[in-house]
Amino acid sequence: MKAGELSPKGVRRGAVAQLGERRNGIAKVRGSIPLGSTISLKIVPMKRLAVIAGAALLSGCDRGIMDPAGPVAAAEKTILINSTAIMLAIIIPTMIATVAFAWWFRRGNSKATYRPDWEYSGAIEMVVWSIPALTVLLLGGIAWIGSHDLDPAKPLKSPNAAVNVQVVSLDWKWLFIYPDQGIATVNQLVVPAGTPVTYHLTSATVWNAFFVPQMGTMIYTMPRMTTQLNLQADKPGVYDGLSAQYSGDGFSGMQFKVHAVPREQFAAWAQGVRGSGQALDGKAYAALAKPSSYLRPMTFGSVAPNLFQAILADQAPRPISPKTTPPAMHVSPKPPLESGK
Repeated sequence: MKAGELSPKGVRRGAVAQLGERRNGIAKVRGSIPLGSTISLKIVPMKRLAVIAGAALLSGCDRGIMDPAGPVAAAEKTILINSTAIMLAIIIPTMIATVAFAWWFRRGNSKATYRPDWEYSGAIEMVVWSIPALTVLLLGGIAWIGSHDLDPAKPLKSPNAAVNVQVVSLDWKWLFIYPDQGIATVNQLVVPAGTPVTYHLTSATVWNAFFVPQMGTMIYTMPRMTTQLNLQADKPGVYDGLSAQYSGDGFSGMQFKVHAVPREQFAAWAQGVRGSGQALDGKAYAALAKPSSYLRPMTFGSVAPNLFQAILADQAPRPISPKTTPPAMHVSPKPPLESGK
């Protein structure tokens, strides 16, 4: 062997020595960590995750379709729960049966019978076909009955006379016209609690979708067409409304609040708005039709006669600016800050 070369034994001894040093280093590091520290590092994040998840779940308990504020939303919630229960009646047993079959027919179970020539069972065929068929019949029955009972154009039964509201979707705001009161609002809908409200909806621009989750039934608004919707808020409160159909750059700002107030308060509000503020005439409508987003709520003390019919026939005054957004024109500002922030 030449000078400076290592023998195979020397190489093995050096590797063993290095391995021993690494093991000793790991042991020293482990010995320096107090007992239980590694356990606390795992438990604390899980606690925080559970708290965050619980807060997220509870934060949605007072909003949306699962917290109905009217008869239509309550009926839709019932349909959703019934449909989910019917489907879970198949999903849960199927999941349990999958685990049970895998456990029973495992290799180590000598009690399981191996039948390589088995190919047909009338009882099994009856089960696997009858249960899905019954499920389809039940779900179809719920959908059929619910579709007729919750027809958007079907008037709601109530001892109180319905309030009429004409809804126009613009770029990117909502116009609410009260033809019987002769007033109008923008991005703010005030209705009497416990009283049906009949909506006639159209669009002055592109397709949109009117939706108040806690009151139920999303419905489209389409240009030169009208749709009809009947809703009711059973109790006073403030509910979120929005557009559920993407309609362009300022779509995110097409939100509004629904204020359900007692009937006497609604009458007083309408009386206070009537005759005060600006009038919604042709010039005001043309300015309102200009594309804008996150527009603050406003009221109009009077409305030009047959304005809704003119919008429906596409004969309303044209907006001052083009309906389409020119290149590099930003019409979606950030949401307005609340007062005091």
